[in-house]
Amino acid sequence: MYCNYCGKVIQDDANICAYCGKQVAGIVAPRRLVRPRQGRKIAGVCLAFANYFDLDVSLIRIAWALCVVCGGVGALAYGASWIVIPEEPLMLPAASPTENRVMNT
Repeated sequence: MYCNYCGKVIQDDANICAYCGKQVAGIVAPRRLVRPRQGRKIAGVCLAFANYFDLDVSLIRIAWALCVVCGGVGALAYGASWIVIPEEPLMLPAASPTENRVMNT
């Protein structure tokens, strides 16, 4: 079997490509448009669109900057997206087994 993204030969029963890390089989969960908490510059709107459409964030930022400079509509759209797109949920660390014993006693 070949990876659809990088073209390398992978195992027939593989779910994830060992070379590029993309999921090649199995159930694909629906993607959600959320603003990530890590890696964002201002509000995470450009990074949210880049993750959702699986594009490079630099391309999205350049396109958004052109929209702001050329017509000014980009600034209004960015502000609206900042309000409308929800923030990614917090990832809390799992409690260790020793903490569970202390909390239960």
